[in-house]
Amino acid sequence: MPPDPVRIEDTQAWLIRAHKDIRAASIDCKDSPPLLEDALFHCQQAVEKCLKAFLVWHDLSFRKTHDLVEIGKKCVSLDTSLESLLSRAASLTQYAWKYRYPGNFQEPGLTETENAMDLCKEIYKAIIKRIPEEAQPPKLLF
Repeated sequence: MPPDPVRIEDTQAWLIRAHKDIRAASIDCKDSPPLLEDALFHCQQAVEKCLKAFLVWHDLSFRKTHDLVEIGKKCVSLDTSLESLLSRAASLTQYAWKYRYPGNFQEPGLTETENAMDLCKEIYKAIIKRIPEEAQPPKLLF
């Protein structure tokens, strides 16, 4: 039986949004001065959306959350080969909120942000490899 067209469309939509977050993070890093807090937020969002795309493709429900550990565990239950990669992503969860509101915090550095960028791109590519071609978004460039 062919995959459900709605599931294909929903999976693609999540991945397109993830890609847009990666692009936004890249643009933030290149701004002068760089908007590192915003870039880190977009990195977290990109990973979250990639993982949710994977769950949508597998028809596994999830609650509304930004917790990459929680979402990642569901993904690993479907594909254990993701465990090492997604355990590295756990630290990105904090960027969903850390710099979004006023408070006492140390400004992120460029290296921290670049590492987050590399990780979210790696996760995007790993998820794309695990999604059948018919559910992948059009070929997009970073």
